[in-house]
Amino acid sequence: MGDELGSGALDPAELGRHRRTVERFLLEYECAIDEVETKVRVLRRELSAIHSYNPIESFSSRLKSLDSLARKAQKRGLGSLPQIRESITDIAGVRVICSFTADVYRVRDMLCRQGDVHLVVEKDYIAHPKPNGYRSLHLILEIPVFLSTGPVTVPVEVQLRTIAMDFWASLEHKIHYKLAGEVPEDLRRRLVSAADTAAAMDTEMEALHHEMRQLKEVNRDGVDPIV
Repeated sequence: MGDELGSGALDPAELGRHRRTVERFLLEYECAIDEVETKVRVLRRELSAIHSYNPIESFSSRLKSLDSLARKAQKRGLGSLPQIRESITDIAGVRVICSFTADVYRVRDMLCRQGDVHLVVEKDYIAHPKPNGYRSLHLILEIPVFLSTGPVTVPVEVQLRTIAMDFWASLEHKIHYKLAGEVPEDLRRRLVSAADTAAAMDTEMEALHHEMRQLKEVNRDGVDPIV
């Protein structure tokens, strides 16, 4: 059967008729998620055990459903699995929640320094927020997955954001979902304002954290922090 599933763009029925082939295809992405989660878990464990500060608060993952994949493939006019792999880079997703903005870039660097990780694309919506106020760092990483038939390179979308960014994004998504995307202009402006408030809180909390660490170092060295 190969990777060609039919002529023209795929649709849910077409993917359904070749479910086993598609499930094998999605298995590669599921395994790639496992690889990235293992890397994040190891970093988190090392930082907690050896260093005095762990920047990773939590992480989660998701694999795009068959129906969602079919809709996106049909929308883009994709007719084969290689075309889907080339064009749809968010089939596998891992989200990493960090304490502070600086931690987002620190974790990015730690992941990208690993020899088997290849950074394909980086989209920095923290330095350059979306018009609606959305902030996050998006990475497309190529991860090797070693199957019984040999290694295969799989793209994984990794999103890194702070707790405040994640809180805002979660609520913004719920609002858009409940209103079916028809969000009144006043509410849009308030969402952007809320995103700015969350960003300001990130900045202030990071400054407080930095000052706390400085005071801790001063006290550890036996020097009066008031002097």
